[in-house]
Amino acid sequence: GRRTQLLKGLPATSTVEENSAAGVSVYNFNVTLSPLAPEDVAILPTIVNSNPLTEAFDIESKGGLEFSVITTGNPVLDYETMPKSFDLQIYVEDTIGRTDLNILTIQVTDQNEHPVFRGNMAIQTVTIYVLEGTPPERIYQVDAADPENAKLKYSLLPATVPFSIRESGDIFPTKKFDYEKDPHCYFLNITVTDPDGLNSTKTVNINIININDECPYFTTKQRIYRIPEEQGLGTIVANITAKDPDDEDSPSRLFYSIQSSDRYFSINPGTGVLQVAGRIDRDALPLRLHPNISLTVRVEDSSGCDSEMEITIIIDDVNDNPPECNPSAFRKEANENTTPGTFLVDLRNYCKDIDVDPSNNQFRFTGLSGFGSNYFALESTVSGRIVMTETIDFENPANPGVEIYTLTVRVQDIAHPNYSSKYPFYISFDNIIYIYIRIKPVNEFSPVFHNLSYVFSVSEITKVGSSIGRVHATDKDWPPNIITYSIVAGAGTRDYTNIFWIGPTKGDVRILARLDYETTPKHVFTIQASDQEKPTTASVTVNVLEVNDEEPVCSPNFFSLQIPVNLAVGTNINGFRIECQDRDSDPRSFRYFINEGNENNHFIFSPSAGSNISRLILASRFDYESGLDTNWIYSLHVHITDDNLVSARDRTPHLVKTGTVTLSIRVIPNPTTATTTTPGFTVVTKKENLYSPSAWYVPFVITLGSLLLLGLLGYLVLLLLTWLCTHCPPRINAPEKKKPKKEVLVTMTKLNTVFDGEARDPVTGRIYEFNTRSGARRWKKSNEPLQPTLAVQVMPSAAENSGQEMDRAEAPSKKEPSEKRKDLTAATKPAAKPSAGQSETPGQAGLRLQKSKEASEDGGLSSPA
Repeated sequence: GRRTQLLKGLPATSTVEENSAAGVSVYNFNVTLSPLAPEDVAILPTIVNSNPLTEAFDIESKGGLEFSVITTGNPVLDYETMPKSFDLQIYVEDTIGRTDLNILTIQVTDQNEHPVFRGNMAIQTVTIYVLEGTPPERIYQVDAADPENAKLKYSLLPATVPFSIRESGDIFPTKKFDYEKDPHCYFLNITVTDPDGLNSTKTVNINIININDECPYFTTKQRIYRIPEEQGLGTIVANITAKDPDDEDSPSRLFYSIQSSDRYFSINPGTGVLQVAGRIDRDALPLRLHPNISLTVRVEDSSGCDSEMEITIIIDDVNDNPPECNPSAFRKEANENTTPGTFLVDLRNYCKDIDVDPSNNQFRFTGLSGFGSNYFALESTVSGRIVMTETIDFENPANPGVEIYTLTVRVQDIAHPNYSSKYPFYISFDNIIYIYIRIKPVNEFSPVFHNLSYVFSVSEITKVGSSIGRVHATDKDWPPNIITYSIVAGAGTRDYTNIFWIGPTKGDVRILARLDYETTPKHVFTIQASDQEKPTTASVTVNVLEVNDEEPVCSPNFFSLQIPVNLAVGTNINGFRIECQDRDSDPRSFRYFINEGNENNHFIFSPSAGSNISRLILASRFDYESGLDTNWIYSLHVHITDDNLVSARDRTPHLVKTGTVTLSIRVIPNPTTATTTTPGFTVVTKKENLYSPSAWYVPFVITLGSLLLLGLLGYLVLLLLTWLCTHCPPRINAPEKKKPKKEVLVTMTKLNTVFDGEARDPVTGRIYEFNTRSGARRWKKSNEPLQPTLAVQVMPSAAENSGQEMDRAEAPSKKEPSEKRKDLTAATKPAAKPSAGQSETPGQAGLRLQKSKEASEDGGLSSPA
């Protein structure tokens, strides 16, 4: 708001006396309002700040717009200890937002005050004790002060008392006091006055103390006292009295004490009353062995003269301890079918009453209760022995079937109890003992299988892990025992230790390995059911149902044949036949058909069904002249199927199995020229590195070794080139002489090779065996049966995948005859002949014939077949 002169009479200065009471008006001022403003203020005049800070002032309204600054009395203004001046900031605001802030300065003025006493006289009446016969000397000094620091004057009334006070405030007696003649007490009024006549008065009491020259003596004659144990604190045991001759007929001022340190009793030092000060337990040490307590009581007067007396206190035992059992709960076990009368637990061995007096420590057992308590009983109330009264049989339907019986027994004092002194809130005077008796089941019965033997039938193609049946056994014991199933004998074969598995808890039988009817049509093994103690066995028979799961196996399963282009229809090609076997099918169930590669249906098998032996027959002539036939190499995929079982029990169509034989047939055109060459051949060896996937270090070691070897070879080549440059003479160009080429024949044979194909060497006519994967060959032993005449085998590494390539290599091409002739000429160059006396291998002889036939085929490309 706008700053305007609203406080009329401010700023101003005013005064106030110290020690002014609350509500004293200090200064009056008015508030002036604008004619435009209503006759009221929005904020009344307020002290918003003071310097220094104080709450000794406030503003009150005197009616209308007149206000007054008054004292609050909190704190009371003190000229000597507080600031002498205060600046009050007074703020006011009217209803139209005009404000005013002015300062009122208040100065505190000094006022003459009464003198004040200091020290003990300022807060209480001082009492001074003076011994009789004491020479006159200062007995006390009065301490007073004037707030204005003026000099004070001390005076004493009444004037008749034998005491005087000096200017310093010191009080002196004026004579020696005699306790027996003079008054025993004096009351002095001490007055202190300032120069202006203001004064203050206090009273001082002076007591004359008697000096005793006689020792006190005991007036109590009793020396032995008897009390029960466990008395409450403060219980009076005895009232010891004594008298001091110096006290004449007045009560003696004596001091009583117990000389020996004692935790059980205390004595009032002024009255001599002997009281219980600590717990007195007769049943605890040392009172259990020594129940008599001896005390030495001393009485002493004020002069230190004393007398002593010995008293004895006998502690009597009370029945304040209930019998206690440790533990208060017992856990016992007993087997079912326990004979009645069998002892279980003796409670007295665990319970005791610590009261010393035999009449107080006797107790009894009563109130055997709890569910099933009729099976148990207390032998007697004194002995506390619990015995069985009936047999508990879990398998008996009449039995409640409870495994744990909870029993309670009360143990009570025989004597009347007095527990309230020790246990104020003890209501019951007997304890409850809990006995938990667990009846342990006895394994009385062995498990029994529902069947003495089990028979399961399962197909031989059932998946491994499948469940083929379940066995079940029960146990008459209650509660039921956990039955565990296992196979104990006969569940294995020659190849597998365990071919069957049984679930240990559910008894489901599963297969762990593939079943094979042809190997083992029936499995018999022994299973066991055990309740951890008693086992029972049963026999399990698994009949394997035959399924057509065996494929026909034909020998050989791969052949390479060569036939002339003009071979007569109906001819058994090279006398070739295949012979098949099937472990689960009849030989008459085989069917033969060529699945692929039989273009224009030139080939058939006879018979096509009903026999395990079939021959390859040329069904139609080749026609290359008209362009009907263009393929000179046929790769036939022959499928052999079976359609029934040997046992003829299952002829399910979807269980037909198929065997496969692959034939490579090469058609040889009519030769027009004959070229005698010595063929060469190359043996291709395929190597595979097989190692465990976990051998992670093998690639690392191989790579590192290769890098080191390459580095070494490069370094050696560099050294060789350096040596040649420094030692060899310059080269002179001379006409080169053509050296005859030499071919080196290398034969590599893999050990332990399986020879799965046969062929006849066209040169020697001998039968040799070969491996369709590696190409290895060997002569067939003479004692083995001869196969029909076979043509030469193609290279095994390309036997199945070279059909199209060989077609392109050997089929006539009308557009590029010259290129073909060049390729064939290069392929039929003479190779190194074997040395004298060295026989040719089947590969050498066969390849030589193959080269010569290729040359003859090349020569006949330009002429019709």
